[in-house]
Amino acid sequence: MKKFRLVCRPTDESGAIAIIAAITLPLFLGFAAIAIDLSHLYVVRNELQNAADAGALAGARVLYDDEGTSVNENANQTAYDAAVANWSQKTPAEVNWQGGNEGDVQRGHWSFATRTFTPNPSLVPADLWNVSTEELDANPDFINAVRVKTRREANPVTLFFARILGKETAKLSAEAVAYRGFAGSIDPYEAMPIVICRESILTNADIYTCNVGRMINSGQNIATNETGGWTDFNWDDPCTGGTNASAVRDKIIGGGNPEPVYYNREVATNGGEIQSAFGELLTRWEEYKNKGEPWKLTLPVITCPDNNIGTCEMVVGAVEVNIVWITGTGEDPSYTNVPYKMGGWSSSAADGLTRWNEFVTYFNLQNVDGSPAPYAKKSIYFKPDCTYHEPTGISGGENFGVLSKVPVLVK
Repeated sequence: MKKFRLVCRPTDESGAIAIIAAITLPLFLGFAAIAIDLSHLYVVRNELQNAADAGALAGARVLYDDEGTSVNENANQTAYDAAVANWSQKTPAEVNWQGGNEGDVQRGHWSFATRTFTPNPSLVPADLWNVSTEELDANPDFINAVRVKTRREANPVTLFFARILGKETAKLSAEAVAYRGFAGSIDPYEAMPIVICRESILTNADIYTCNVGRMINSGQNIATNETGGWTDFNWDDPCTGGTNASAVRDKIIGGGNPEPVYYNREVATNGGEIQSAFGELLTRWEEYKNKGEPWKLTLPVITCPDNNIGTCEMVVGAVEVNIVWITGTGEDPSYTNVPYKMGGWSSSAADGLTRWNEFVTYFNLQNVDGSPAPYAKKSIYFKPDCTYHEPTGISGGENFGVLSKVPVLVK
């Protein structure tokens, strides 16, 4: 019998692989082209964003004049110069701006509620007092931001491998908005070591108001008079270390805070009496008292519910106040040392009590409960200032009438 043997011959797979490779190779090349060009576009886009960020921040930094009394129309030029100084692939970033407040560089209003920017060429600053933060956020006449757009359109980005797919160039753009908010810090040597209670300068509707004057009474009557206290600007473990009386006095002599005061941080505070610090304050007050002029100070604002200032409190912003009178350390039952003049007020009344009542009425000095401020020893009588102030610090604080000097990017 003849035997048969089964022989398994290998199939010719090399041809199949070649066919598959021929089909998929263009796809792989296409993916590679896309990946390389996307990476390239990502780099260029970042360059344009950096240029837009630099322009917006530079323009916003000079959005107001040094006194905070006027919007600076030259902020657009500053923003433009900073943006085009940044290059994209060895060419200046394109910024379509010919002057004014049109095109790719604009002053205007940024709203946090709607996350939108509204161009506005106005040079008039909005009042920050007797208005809520929400109302300011919705007010397009509150000029608080600069927007800058950068482009690669006249000179689009050259692509490499995407040409295989028929795409040779790509147009890109970027946008940035820099915002000048309310002071969230105080620069060194701008603040005296006195803190003001947030609750004493805001209405129940959280409106910053200058219609009411207040008094700081060194803890003699927390329920009615206490609207502020002392600080030695101790940021290192303030709730444990507390306030050092000598340090407070030294800060008054030395001209205030040696380091920046930052918002949203706890600082050592004291709502009671510090005789040495108060005595030094009285010495400095003599200059303003003799001239009959208020003493304007920038002070940190702290949270102190129920006017009870503990060993440490949270800083939430900065405020400028006008100190209109400081009483001495001794009792004065005859009202002998009551003022005859201060600021725009004067009196010819010989009777001290009459003069005091006129003084309190003119400046609308009140206790926390709304009653007229009494004539008391060791008391500081002040009124929040409702004029345009020199901007200070970084953005991020609550509105107490002081704009920030350093902008932040919001878009």
